[in-house]
Amino acid sequence: MSSTRSPDGTVVPLRPLPAAFYRRPAEEVARDLLGRHLVRELDGERLVLRLVETEAYLGAPDRASHAFGGRRTPRNESLYRAGGFAYVYFIYGMYWCLNAVTGEAGVGSAVLIRGGEPVAGEERMRALRGLARAPRPGDLAGGPGRLCQALAIDRALDGAPLGRPPLWIAAGEPVPDAEVAVGPRIGVDSSGEAAAWPLRFAVQGNPHVSRPHLWPRAPRRGSAEAP
Repeated sequence: MSSTRSPDGTVVPLRPLPAAFYRRPAEEVARDLLGRHLVRELDGERLVLRLVETEAYLGAPDRASHAFGGRRTPRNESLYRAGGFAYVYFIYGMYWCLNAVTGEAGVGSAVLIRGGEPVAGEERMRALRGLARAPRPGDLAGGPGRLCQALAIDRALDGAPLGRPPLWIAAGEPVPDAEVAVGPRIGVDSSGEAAAWPLRFAVQGNPHVSRPHLWPRAPRRGSAEAP
């Protein structure tokens, strides 16, 4: 569990983050997860993604959260564990989504893991995604559903600790504030004022971030905005 190698031969340390990292407010954890490494051990192989996009969900006060108003069901029970465990759920009858639970036990807050950049095991990830050709940036793990497909994450990993195999988050390299884009979350338009909360975080300009991107698009040549 100590390290792996990227395609260019760089040694990538895979030291797990401590439980204390997660036992903080979700928005702090979401920001600080950028640049970390999500590691999946599968059939003796390590699949590694550098995290480039996250969203925070704040629990009971957050209308967009599965724990809004303190709602507690068998489906979201893992959400109420202490920070440092996985919360995995199914959406649209099609996709799994991975969250890192945050805060103390009973809070119900978490960070949705939205996007990752491949570091190791890309060929296996492509096979899991059913991609016959080399993917464009973002096609492999840009978006929570794609990410879970690429790492073979499903309900079996709900409640799994994020500090050891088969699924963990390693320290990686934190991203400086100047390289972080912040904006409202995706797909929560029916959540009242919570829909506008700036709880989506991404590595500025990284091509593996899902769409819509958070950063401004450069004006096209010949447009009124172009210099």
